Amino acid sequence: MDIKYHVETAWKLCISNALSLILITLVTAAVSIVSIGILAPTAFAGYTHSLLQLMRFNREPKVQDVFSQLGLFLPLFGFTLVIFVVGMIGFTILVVPGIIFSLIVGYTCLYMIPLMVDKKYGVIDAVKKSTAMVTGSQIMDHVIVFILFYALMTIGGSSFIGFLVLQPFATLFLLSVYEKAE
Repeated sequence: MDIKYHVETAWKLCISNALSLILITLVTAAVSIVSIGILAPTAFAGYTHSLLQLMRFNREPKVQDVFSQLGLFLPLFGFTLVIFVVGMIGFTILVVPGIIFSLIVGYTCLYMIPLMVDKKYGVIDAVKKSTAMVTGSQIMDHVIVFILFYALMTIGGSSFIGFLVLQPFATLFLLSVYEKAE
């Protein structure tokens, strides 16, 4: 896997669409905050779909794209709720099981949202396919992608400006890898 290619692809798309990416990122964050996180997975699915359209067809992201995947609300809400409850149980028992569970879910579900918005998979099928993608051939490449993606998300989450820049970059990076991996 050519990591440099994926970084360059994400960077070029970010630079050429900076204003629209900042705007759609702000709206996604606002929807997530105002809904107290309830609509966060659905908003992120719409955000991911919009960035996938940008990557494939050079279609400029629009604010209304954030709401384009509302049909995924119930499956994503249910999945998120189950993962949250199991994760909290793991963190309550001991911190280490919660961390291990979070890392396993984060890694195996790396491509879950792109699969759901791109291939119209249900939650279970998307988790199965994502797990197959990250545990198949080139497992170390996917581990590197996982580490880079979450490092970018963590660094971006540490400041408002960082979030506006690194959220779209990280998502485009992941989608670039997804395009070549599927």
